[in-house]
Amino acid sequence: MLKLVFAGTPDVAVPSLKAFAADPRFDVVGVITRPDAPTGRGRKLMPSPVKAAALELGLPIIDTKPRSPEFLDALNALGADIAAVIAYGNILPKNVLDAVPMGWYNLHFSNLPKWRGAAPAQRAIWAGDAATGADVFKVGEGLDDGPIVASMTMQLTGRETSGELLERLAEEGAPMYVDALAAVGDGTATFTPQPAEGLEYAHKITVEDARINWADSAEAIDRQIRACTPHPGAWTKLYAEGLPEDADTESAAASAQPLTLHVLAAQPAGTTNPNTPTDLQPGEIKTGKKNVWVGTGTTALELTQVKAQGKKAMRAADWARGARLSNSACVK
Repeated sequence: MLKLVFAGTPDVAVPSLKAFAADPRFDVVGVITRPDAPTGRGRKLMPSPVKAAALELGLPIIDTKPRSPEFLDALNALGADIAAVIAYGNILPKNVLDAVPMGWYNLHFSNLPKWRGAAPAQRAIWAGDAATGADVFKVGEGLDDGPIVASMTMQLTGRETSGELLERLAEEGAPMYVDALAAVGDGTATFTPQPAEGLEYAHKITVEDARINWADSAEAIDRQIRACTPHPGAWTKLYAEGLPEDADTESAAASAQPLTLHVLAAQPAGTTNPNTPTDLQPGEIKTGKKNVWVGTGTTALELTQVKAQGKKAMRAADWARGARLSNSACVK
């Protein structure tokens, strides 16, 4: 039985932790995760999803910083043979990597070397990729560049959000992850260097990245919204009364006191609805009894779910009825 230490923090790491804990080939001797963090309006300290799962499983927990002496002492005390790390959120220094004899192995949510980095599923959706996948690779000191031990691919529907894709990859990738590390343990694993071609980086998506540019195409904005859902959330500035006609764009934006509008779901407007507008300018809003459309650089985009500043998430049509939008309302 392999003694395994598991490192992870968010929800997407939980299926793999549970899979290792349930497999008789492994003895999970400890769980490494981020410290409790303030959450919600009350800023109450809450454990990470991985820590909560580890507590339920009765597993020892290390939540100190990986560069501290206490961390390395606690890790060495576990006597782990092999380590699994998935979405931990901290860079592991070389002395930590060297402390586990068989090495550290990561479940990464792309087919490497494409989308190395922090947001592979999000970037795959935003780029309009037809397929993505998950790889298990041996962790080194570089960024997601180690040899691959196991790999899977899946087709994208073209309508999933990054949250939905990550959940699917986490669930389907967990059995592969367990089998891959078992193969490493019994000496049957194959280590395949990553291809030299096809490298792309999946940089973290910031809040500013998530702001919608309505001059983009409807298809590009749709991909952006899905890539940014649920985090950090695609957003725009709403001018319910429109922009003043006698001011330039910058001064108008400053004087009109816009509200933040988060767009939770949308879709390029189809041609089956005869009421779909065809002549909207980028950012121009038009509402119907059951629809809210916004102009883009190409065709209209239909908003289906939004969250206005200070309000709850709701159907876009319901929001528009209560928002008292003028005929010149727009988003920027």
